Amino acid sequence: MTGFHWHDIGTIDDIPPRGARCVATPQGKIGVFRTVDDRIYAIEDHCPHRGGPLSEGIVHGAAVTCPLHNWVFSLETGLAQGADEGAVKTIPVRVIDRRIALGLDLALMAAE
Repeated sequence: MTGFHWHDIGTIDDIPPRGARCVATPQGKIGVFRTVDDRIYAIEDHCPHRGGPLSEGIVHGAAVTCPLHNWVFSLETGLAQGADEGAVKTIPVRVIDRRIALGLDLALMAAE
């Protein structure tokens, strides 16, 4: 089984510019981020360094800084920036009429 189940989580207006929210899904906690220019990104909501909640970090440009140890992750690729190494999984997002939907992996959902 391949593909995505699109899970509606609300509207862009539910997230402040340069803000985030944490969404609990069958695949775990996902951080959903809104940039100052209304781009929406979703990534796993835990830093691989020490498990910090990335949705509580600072959003700047298309990146987020972990609130625990200042690691910076690209919201576009999930890769750690600068001298840090590591990555978080990115989650597909679509926005239609300002409504946000996350692409949850059907194979993972079927395994539960």
